[in-house]
Amino acid sequence: MNNQAKTKPKTATEKLQSEKDALGRVQPQALFPEEAVLGALMLDRECFDIVSDILKPESFYKEAHSLIYQAISRLAFKYEPVDLLTVTEELSKMGELEKIGGGYYLVELSNRVASAANVEYHARIIAQKYIQRQLISTGSLCIQDAYDDTVDVFELLERTEENLFKIHAGQITSEITMPTLGSRYMVELEKRSKHKGLIGIPSGIESLDSKTGGWQKKDLIILAGRPSMGKTAAALTVALNAALDYGKPVGFFSLEMGDIQLYNRLVSNLADVDGESLQSGKLLDAEWQRVQTAVERLNGTPLYIDETPSISIMALRAKARRMVQKHGVSLIIVDYLQLMTATGENGQKVGNREQEVSAISRGLKGIAKSLDVPVIALAQLSRAVETRGGSKRPQLSDLRESGGIEADADIIGFLYRPEYYQILEDEQGRSLKGLAEIIIAKNRNGALETILTKFEPKYTRFLNYDPNATDEKFPTVDTFQNLVAKNRPVLTDVNGYVRDKEEEEEEPPF
Repeated sequence: MNNQAKTKPKTATEKLQSEKDALGRVQPQALFPEEAVLGALMLDRECFDIVSDILKPESFYKEAHSLIYQAISRLAFKYEPVDLLTVTEELSKMGELEKIGGGYYLVELSNRVASAANVEYHARIIAQKYIQRQLISTGSLCIQDAYDDTVDVFELLERTEENLFKIHAGQITSEITMPTLGSRYMVELEKRSKHKGLIGIPSGIESLDSKTGGWQKKDLIILAGRPSMGKTAAALTVALNAALDYGKPVGFFSLEMGDIQLYNRLVSNLADVDGESLQSGKLLDAEWQRVQTAVERLNGTPLYIDETPSISIMALRAKARRMVQKHGVSLIIVDYLQLMTATGENGQKVGNREQEVSAISRGLKGIAKSLDVPVIALAQLSRAVETRGGSKRPQLSDLRESGGIEADADIIGFLYRPEYYQILEDEQGRSLKGLAEIIIAKNRNGALETILTKFEPKYTRFLNYDPNATDEKFPTVDTFQNLVAKNRPVLTDVNGYVRDKEEEEEEPPF
């Protein structure tokens, strides 16, 4: 029988520590500060509270030091005493005592430290060396893969950028004290008071902004609807209002339409020229002038369009991050969610389609939080809306392919146009032609409301709807009240105009 001991495979940490570069250089390390920190932790239990936000077990270069810090962390999180004896016992429970050199090595560490006064300074040195090693590791992998012709260069670029972002994000503490939070809150409250509650990025639709306070940082907003409800038109309206009217840089990711198609819609919106006329190029002289003016206005608009089809959540995160860094983008819009893809860390597809959509929605929420911007994602609804009897108004259960969208979103708004279903009057007989509803079905920080807007399909835009304004297409509230007071029904002609019953010609009796 062969009693030869099997060689234990090296861990990632051991492999990283043992490797040298082509010039024979050892990776950055700070062994003396590591010893000083561990000795201080066993000398004074309160030191752990100082260094726990700075260091992790993998921050230590020497594996024995990493195991000792792990044992100290376990004791601290169990609110147990941290000293030479308890650390020795914890390492014994972990089965790692002999691996670190036994109890004698712990005694040596304790004896090397006379004071814990400089523990934070030493911890930051260790953290800096750890960051250097991470950068070296990321750079080495990038170089290795860059020489491999089978590796997709754009995926490599995105993966490298993502790794660098993780290194940077890992050094940012999420802790905040109550006095600091209180100061920030009062500043925000003053802003709300000064701007009448509008502290986020305005949508340009006043009735919507009054309910949401504008699009808020870190929020994931879902605008969902069936085809032909005007999802892209709504997204472009929001983008144009934010970028053109308020000077807020906007990143627009279009997975469905090309950039020229989107630009055509933007011009139609601004120039008041029918989209079909722009498609055909058959324009009157006055329309040519308005188009030219619209193009000049768009030239100075901080709106950035990316038309990458079937973009992955990882690629979108990388592109969005570059937009924020390069252009100061403060709003991200994605058209639309179900056209995206999601893959795991190994590059393989994430489970079934429902799991993939859930991963995408979680990724979008992560982008909103990490980049500190609102993310608006358009979403398709299931066909259940069409097959359902009675009202065609969307419900949360109609969100297609995943309930994860409902869980991740901060705001969910459904677009609904009664006219599309040939519903031309409401229960009171009022005309619904040209009207659209934005149904707020979920709102983490506000009430659930139904917002009325005007939709102009030929210009592909949404506008504010004022029920008290005089408009030939929309009856005023006063008109309805007067008619109700007279106990007369509201009648409309084929064009949707409101007619008083007395204006009708008397029909002959049958």
